[in-house]
Amino acid sequence: MDFVISFLSTPAVLLGVVSMVGLLAQKKDMTEVLTGTFKTVIGFLVFSAGGALMTGALQNFNTLFQKGFNIVGVVASPEAATALAQSQYAFVTSCTLILGFLMNLVFARITPFKNIFFTTGHSLFFACVLSLILKAHHVADIPAILVGGTILGFCSAALPQLCQPFMRRITGSDDTAIGHFNMFGYALSGAIGLLFSKHKDKTTEQINFPKWLSFFRDFLMGVAVVMLFLFYLSALKAGKVVTQELAGTQHWLVFPFVQAFTFTAGMSILMTGVRMFLSEITTAFVSISEKFIPNSRPALDVPTVFPFAPTAVIVGFVTSYTAGLLGVLLMVTFKFPVVIIPAAHICFFSGGTAGVFGNSTGGWRGAVAGSFVIGLLLAFLPTVLYPLYGSLGISGSTFPNIDYNTVGILLHNALKLIGL
Repeated sequence: MDFVISFLSTPAVLLGVVSMVGLLAQKKDMTEVLTGTFKTVIGFLVFSAGGALMTGALQNFNTLFQKGFNIVGVVASPEAATALAQSQYAFVTSCTLILGFLMNLVFARITPFKNIFFTTGHSLFFACVLSLILKAHHVADIPAILVGGTILGFCSAALPQLCQPFMRRITGSDDTAIGHFNMFGYALSGAIGLLFSKHKDKTTEQINFPKWLSFFRDFLMGVAVVMLFLFYLSALKAGKVVTQELAGTQHWLVFPFVQAFTFTAGMSILMTGVRMFLSEITTAFVSISEKFIPNSRPALDVPTVFPFAPTAVIVGFVTSYTAGLLGVLLMVTFKFPVVIIPAAHICFFSGGTAGVFGNSTGGWRGAVAGSFVIGLLLAFLPTVLYPLYGSLGISGSTFPNIDYNTVGILLHNALKLIGL
């Protein structure tokens, strides 16, 4: 059981096996099979290594920001919330994850939703949300696993379909889907962008920067400048003592500089990995879809769309994070029982992706409007379910993603309706 759980929770291995099966199905020789399989695994591990660098830098940013601006609240981090929940509900969560993956294949086979969800980290978080809600309503383990796994499998196959019209606009093909549980949000951002459709040709990628800002045309340079500003703003506000504690032996004014460029380096590594594994997995997936699940497509993590509108990612990140900070202000002003502090890495990936979707239909106006609304949803939706998690002793962090909360709220209300 431990082996199966570890296997299904390791995207690099899972994608490598998929690539291998696809290449074998195409009757490639063993050299090509091994090369394609290893490139897929290596590419995804490179991608993961870049993501780890980015996440580490952003966690330091979160600490500086929270202490600098003296805001106390709940950190919207699915990683932290899952770690808390796993200590008590590991069996239910893990079995829900496994069943969810199997049911994804079943639903892709028997329904029009032909999407195979490969972002298993997100599947784990979603399995955790579903398990917590069901256990909070005192559902026994086996029924909780059956219900949670079925919902997870259905959402894995069906929700990417909401985004597919916009994915075709973004990528120019129907070969891949988005596999990241903010899909209600991304589809909403694309729909909001349609309100600005007459300006769709004025995209984020065609912004005419002043000559002295021409380096912003380079995606990595834009990332570096934005992160330098945010890190130094937070570090100076937090002060020398707090920053030095994080910096260790490094000078406290050097630390923000290094962290900003560490984040940028992580982004560069991540993008390299994406290009490497995506080319292999897409080719291999054709055979699998033809032989086992006709017309299916892989649903992959959000950085796969970043290269299509890299400036929109930055616009979406900054806008959604601004919306999240506005959300904090509103929660404090109106005395919400819990204040959700936006996590920078969540806003980067989710808000940045929303920017790409909004940009595809409404240009830079769509990117700004779509990512701003998504930033507000990331801030306010978690306030609904947080008290339920608190009843289980899960506190200090929560799940910000829009799909977790939308489906979770529906499940919570359905269970209340039937008296559980």
